[in-house]
Amino acid sequence: MNEIRRIRFALLFLLTIIALMSCQGTRDAARQNDQAETEQTLLEAAGNKASEGDYTQALAIFHEILEENPTSSDAYLGIGDVYLEQADYVRAEPALARAAKLSPRSYDAQFRHGLALQMLDRFLEAVQAYHRALTIDPESAEANRNLASAYLRLQEPRNALPFAKRAVAIDPADGTAWVSLGAAWEGMEDWTQAADAYVAASERMEPTPELMRNLLRMLAKLKRYREVISTAETIQRFGPDAEALERSGWASFRLGEYDVSLKSYRGAVTADQDMWQAWNGIGVNRLNAYLLSNREDMDAFQEAGNAFRQSLRANGDQPKVIDLMLKYQL
Repeated sequence: MNEIRRIRFALLFLLTIIALMSCQGTRDAARQNDQAETEQTLLEAAGNKASEGDYTQALAIFHEILEENPTSSDAYLGIGDVYLEQADYVRAEPALARAAKLSPRSYDAQFRHGLALQMLDRFLEAVQAYHRALTIDPESAEANRNLASAYLRLQEPRNALPFAKRAVAIDPADGTAWVSLGAAWEGMEDWTQAADAYVAASERMEPTPELMRNLLRMLAKLKRYREVISTAETIQRFGPDAEALERSGWASFRLGEYDVSLKSYRGAVTADQDMWQAWNGIGVNRLNAYLLSNREDMDAFQEAGNAFRQSLRANGDQPKVIDLMLKYQL
């Protein structure tokens, strides 16, 4: 009988412990739910403040969350986003690095960490972050595009090309993705593909001077003279551009339009007195005029010599120009 009583007591004690543990577990779960709800409410409040431009208050709320939950990846992500919005990449990067470490399967954390790294010119690390983002979402146009851009900054166009192609395949309307594709093809020295990509970019985004200069460079490589001239004219809408005017002068000369060529070259040196290539263009045009006049147009002869001398002042390392001046005694 004593043995039975001891067993009953032991069972009763065990059941009591289980009941107490169950109650404690319920209370812990309830407390965790309350904490999660509070954190979510604070995250929403911080997000609202950030969207309103009240970054100071947003940061204060995010830090309040971290005081209660130091492993809140959402809070670190929010802090990083605020600093990204303010273009404060030095402060954004460590917060986003922490978010990426805490949530290795979060696309947003990996991608934004890559973005911060890229803006800090830490391109190799950015490449690694973008690759992590793409393992989570392979169909992300922005991650493919940015990865291509990072590879280009590392001067690795061959590695950039497949991601640039993927970016435009996913989002054909993204002009910036076409720019990256053009730059990748240019790095591969495929001028035709590069020109086509830059044209596609110009059709999908507001043309910028940088984009049009890229296109101009490819058209010059392809010797598409008329298109060089029209593209150079487009660039002048953004303001006087010596390089574009020089290329226009070069193309016009190749087409035998010497007066137009001379005008473009003169415009180039007006925009930039040190544009030695344009001074050479003036010199060649005026020397050509002198020779076509059966060496009677001495004004053209004199201007040719002056232009070549001006070119040599800007860049003395031009043996061909020196030889030309000696040959014609300019």
